[in-house]
Amino acid sequence: MENMNKTDRQWMNVRLRDGFLTDEFEAGIEEFVDFAQRHPELMDGTKIRCPCNDRKCQNRSFQELYIVRFHLAKNGFVRDYYVWYKHGETVVQQTSNQNVQRSVESDVAIEYAQPNNACQAILMDVIGLSFNPTVTEDIPNLATQELYEMLKASKQEVWPGNPYGHSKLSAVARLLNLKAKHHFSERCFDDICQFLSELLPENNVMTDSFYSTKKLMQGLGLPVEKIHCCINGCMIYWGEDSELISCKFCNHPRYKRHHASNRQKTNVPHKKMYYFPLTPRLQRLYASKVTANDMRWHKEHNTEEGVMRHCSDSPAWKYFDQIHPSFAVESRNVRLGLCTDGFQPFGQTGQQYSSWPVIVTPYNLPPWMCMKDEYMFLSIIVPSPRNPKEKLDVFLQPLIAELKHLWEVGVQTYDVSSKQNFQMRAALMWTISDFPAYSMLSGWSTAGKLACPYCMENSYAFSLSKGGKTSWFDSHRKFLLMEHPFQRNKKAFRKGQIVLKGAPPIRSGVEILELIENYGFKKVTEIDADGINAQIFKNCHCGWKKRSTFWDLPYWKTNLIRHNLDVIHIENNFFDNIFNTIMNVEGKTKDNAKSREDLKEFCSRPELHRNETTNKFPKACYSLEKDAKEALCKWLKELRFPDGYASNMGRCVDMKKHKLFGMKSHDCHVFMQRLIPIAFHELLLGNVWQALTEISKFFFLNLTSTVITKEDMEHLEKDIPIILCRLERIFPPSFFDFMEHLLIHLAYESMIAGPVQYRWMYPFERYLRKLKNNVRNKAKVEGSICNAYLVEEALAFCAHYFEPQVYTRHRKRPRNYDYGMGDGLEQEGMLSIFNNTGRSYGRAKSRYYLDDQEYHAAHTYILLNCEEVKPYIEIYANELRQSEPHIDDATIDAKLDQDFASWFEKF
Repeated sequence: MENMNKTDRQWMNVRLRDGFLTDEFEAGIEEFVDFAQRHPELMDGTKIRCPCNDRKCQNRSFQELYIVRFHLAKNGFVRDYYVWYKHGETVVQQTSNQNVQRSVESDVAIEYAQPNNACQAILMDVIGLSFNPTVTEDIPNLATQELYEMLKASKQEVWPGNPYGHSKLSAVARLLNLKAKHHFSERCFDDICQFLSELLPENNVMTDSFYSTKKLMQGLGLPVEKIHCCINGCMIYWGEDSELISCKFCNHPRYKRHHASNRQKTNVPHKKMYYFPLTPRLQRLYASKVTANDMRWHKEHNTEEGVMRHCSDSPAWKYFDQIHPSFAVESRNVRLGLCTDGFQPFGQTGQQYSSWPVIVTPYNLPPWMCMKDEYMFLSIIVPSPRNPKEKLDVFLQPLIAELKHLWEVGVQTYDVSSKQNFQMRAALMWTISDFPAYSMLSGWSTAGKLACPYCMENSYAFSLSKGGKTSWFDSHRKFLLMEHPFQRNKKAFRKGQIVLKGAPPIRSGVEILELIENYGFKKVTEIDADGINAQIFKNCHCGWKKRSTFWDLPYWKTNLIRHNLDVIHIENNFFDNIFNTIMNVEGKTKDNAKSREDLKEFCSRPELHRNETTNKFPKACYSLEKDAKEALCKWLKELRFPDGYASNMGRCVDMKKHKLFGMKSHDCHVFMQRLIPIAFHELLLGNVWQALTEISKFFFLNLTSTVITKEDMEHLEKDIPIILCRLERIFPPSFFDFMEHLLIHLAYESMIAGPVQYRWMYPFERYLRKLKNNVRNKAKVEGSICNAYLVEEALAFCAHYFEPQVYTRHRKRPRNYDYGMGDGLEQEGMLSIFNNTGRSYGRAKSRYYLDDQEYHAAHTYILLNCEEVKPYIEIYANELRQSEPHIDDATIDAKLDQDFASWFEKF
């Protein structure tokens, strides 16, 4: 670091002489630029912070060097910026403001190294050990003044002698915690503050409004930037384009026109986006004692060869480490995932308004913290109301630039767990999205015959003559092992066709990037990109539509998985097609008149052709009769699950139309994996039930397991083509759209990238629901989300430091917690499964007595799920293996269900 005395910078106050720049000021600008370039750790690539006196800059925005020179010559330096601390200079000067500083220090009066309460611990983690209120001798800047105010508030009691010892800061933090938890409006918060001021003694120092509360907590907040956008989504006014006053694509003006009667001086943009810088949010993970140690878990946890419990155990992660050893050597470098999806804040029946947040989450954390709400960082709120589609890359520019800087340069970060500074870098591992958003992020078209991003131009998809839709029927025999009997079968699949080719090779990122560059695709942020990309897409008949902005990341082409297929949406669509076709739901079944006509054209199944005498189509083997539909719907209506396992599906059953409605994603997930083998066991023919059971219990259940092995995923990858081929022999070609086809690639992605719970949309959809609930002002949707997020972000950090008895989101009690009523029930010798206290839930009903079969099932379930009984399960299994040396695991599982309870009783 370099030092400079204030008296050496008097030229900063003499910018003009006789209307011209002084020689000293011009030389000073060059001196400043040279100095700033000597500290690349504080630069954004080739850009530096602009310290000009314009309100848009003032050391807040990064600009190119020539722009900084121009701004300084035009506006001069920001006031009192004699020490260039934002550009790497230390503070050692002595000024005439010593008395002012001493008064601030005396007001603070805090033993900084030894915090006395939780609030001081919060501030120490936020500020870091490098901050010391006794070092500087100048008037503190605005950010430092905010920290001083918070330090002072952490020592100041709400009123002298309050029984719980609450400080002003702790009381405010608790109030904000209630606001975030119960979604108070600002007016409600003001009313509560007003009421508290009436209750408390006169000498209290409690804040009187939400505004004063937010102002006090500003020091804990993290930054947000508002970036102006073109009303048509063509561009953002950012970086080199920040000074433009009209769109360089469509020439639409940047600002709204002022009315003649309006004296407003501030220009109002037509549209703006919110950008939440990622770097300070990652730095805070290392500033808190709660999370700093856990950020190294991915490197330090015990691993088992071939077993994947976390994405850090996956081949994709390990391959990245091999290709980039300088990044992997520092375990505190951060691996990230990015997700985006749209939601309608006004519901399906309200105004058509599409909000698109972009969320980033770190993968360094252990499984019990990873993918949780408090570690999902809202990065961008794309301005609405229209879906950005391919223009999404326009709004991703600031994030991509920051990710590029975090990779190439990094940022100096303080690790509170090791009491050391280190250069933190970050890398984006992959993106997570549903299939339409997959196209927006990757640039690959997810519609038509080339929808599959793995098969690409090697797709076997075709258009149905009567149905008019694209079918992926008979597209899976090529994935079978060579010489499999199905490959030469000319009757069970498409008429007269055999398959001799193998599965298409999976292209690497380097090959794909080379292909895109050879085609000549441009980024949507470039001039004339839309016309050029559309022309190439039309002439070359390829699936690419643009050059994705993610290719700007230097390491992106080396990632084995760049964009994930979302398991939950594929599973939900597959379930909808299965259930609606079996139940023959009008308008949703895949088996209709056009489907049968297509079946006659493409398949050899004369038993399903139209009856020329009656002019009707015969009933298919996969379609239920009316009595069977009623029995199934009645069973679902009365079905009950363990508390918290699934929602009440009985409310989703339409007994008149024999269909399901209002099913949530998780309901479809439970039905697909748990209920299909039971529900259709006695209602469908054996071959149909067997194929559905294999896709349900064998494929999806194993694929979504929290712990997977490479060997299991290899088996799934080998078996899923066989399962799909069996389904193709049963269902018509119209049943197989691209969602059914994508199943063929899910096992490969899990084998390469690890368990799906780190790569699917469930946690992000829950997060979007929370954002939707934060929309309080429906005229300012993005602003409401931004304000609520900033408050919750600060409170999520504070909540870790609250007293143990304080109820927060991190300390949620079970839904059926009995609030101490069940304490003391534990008895010596009682099984652990009975030691969980709880209370009854729902309306009391008459006592239900189990029959012998139900009693045996409950008895067995309890025994097999007790920790104390696990050693005896091993003993029983070993006895079976000794008595029957060739017994398999499936038979052992069956014997455990049938005989273990009686064996255990006699043992």
